[in-house]
Amino acid sequence: YGYVPHLAPGIVFTTLFAICTVLHIIQASWKRRWWCVVFAIGALTETIGWGGRTWSSHCPNNLNAFLMQICTLILAPTFFTAGIYIILGRLIQLFGRHTSPISAAAYLWIFCTCDVISLVIQAVGGGMAATAVAANPPKQSKTGTDIMVSGIIFQMASITVFVLFFVEFLRRVRRDRHSISRKVWALVAASTFSCLMIYIRSIYRTVELLQGWSGYLITHESYFIALDASLMLAAVAVFNVIHPGWFIPTQREM
Repeated sequence: YGYVPHLAPGIVFTTLFAICTVLHIIQASWKRRWWCVVFAIGALTETIGWGGRTWSSHCPNNLNAFLMQICTLILAPTFFTAGIYIILGRLIQLFGRHTSPISAAAYLWIFCTCDVISLVIQAVGGGMAATAVAANPPKQSKTGTDIMVSGIIFQMASITVFVLFFVEFLRRVRRDRHSISRKVWALVAASTFSCLMIYIRSIYRTVELLQGWSGYLITHESYFIALDASLMLAAVAVFNVIHPGWFIPTQREM
């Protein structure tokens, strides 16, 4: 780490992400929107990661605790973006094929595949880098770090293309004079907010890793709390408040 993780943030974020996990499971089950479980999986991944950091506050040199937190916290946002991608796919199905340059099915396959690719790249790189850094004596971690960074950049590129598709979807819906309910606008706002949080976090993690494992950002916990933990909590909690199961209208409501 370059520091001893504080116990209080570990307990707070482990608890908050656990609450988000339970709420998302209940909400997905209640509305029977099982695809919304991706938000619960992401929140659970964050919970495990912060559990690892809480463990590290007592045992900062424990390799298992270090690996537990770094591998999970680098991966969790991919589940949040997957949920956001599915939301737009559902809206395209509701408003009609003509509101999107590609079909909802093709759209979901493309972006969810990108999410899986991003997840695998980051997992491989994270495992390689963490193992190298934690070795005694420490080994060269540049290869693993570069792989992690490439995975994060790939994720940012996917989000950028997604936002362009989302804007085009809204433009076509407005052009065709579809009435957009307040519920849909609320869901659009929530998705935009969540994307922004993930994007800012991705920029932070990219800069952090490019500085190296002994760089300024990675060795100061306050930046991690402000630019990773807090942003990811906001990114997933917003869908507890504006849950797709409640805010995606049915055909009858259109």
